[in-house]
Amino acid sequence: MLNHPTLDKLRTMKLDGMAQALSEQLESNSVAELGFEERLGLLIDVEMTHRDDKRYSRRFRNAKLRQQACLEDIDYQPSRGLDRSLMQSLATCNWVKEHHNLIITGPTGVGKTYLACALAHQACRKTFTAYYAQTSRLLQVLLITKGDGRYLKTLARLAKIDLLILDDWGLDTPPAEQRRILLELLDDRYERGSTLIASQLPVKLWYDNLNDPTLADAILDRVIHNAYRLELKGESLRKTKNSLTHNHISTS
Repeated sequence: MLNHPTLDKLRTMKLDGMAQALSEQLESNSVAELGFEERLGLLIDVEMTHRDDKRYSRRFRNAKLRQQACLEDIDYQPSRGLDRSLMQSLATCNWVKEHHNLIITGPTGVGKTYLACALAHQACRKTFTAYYAQTSRLLQVLLITKGDGRYLKTLARLAKIDLLILDDWGLDTPPAEQRRILLELLDDRYERGSTLIASQLPVKLWYDNLNDPTLADAILDRVIHNAYRLELKGESLRKTKNSLTHNHISTS
């Protein structure tokens, strides 16, 4: 008689995992053999797992990752120059915990964005927050917020993110005002969060690309010196994929 009211009360208290577990217990004959504390322990375990899953889903959704990527699907073919031991170390996310940065460079199409998203996905799994942004678009958005009063609030929100991905770094030279914004963004995050930068441009060319010796020194000082580096090589994976598709169509 009390089963349905109890389930309703659990859901009212937002104990949805426990409610589902109790419902399953009521339908299972084997659970009747367990004692009260054992059954209660099982209910609590399910509720904790349910809440962990919800938090992970929220972190993953808020990360706005450009690609659905995971470390388990990374291609380690030798031509890519991908250090497996370094990847295993990065997979622990200790670098995020310690507020270190990561720089991924390489020619277009070699999988920089995929790798960045896979590492961000792993960070979400490890309870860290992450956020993906294309560098020039993020700077444009921040510039707009300067005009409508949201700038400091937006910077503060970005500073709290555990892992910020800045993709397509160096595709163009940011205008003077956006260079200052970039410095403020990185300064707020320095030794407080991790920044992952993905770029076609070799690191040695970043200084000239920023086109401002004073700001370039300050910006790069907050990025490079505590950063791990991954330098990808090889041909474009998009080109390889298109070639395989073409050959499949031609021979079918």
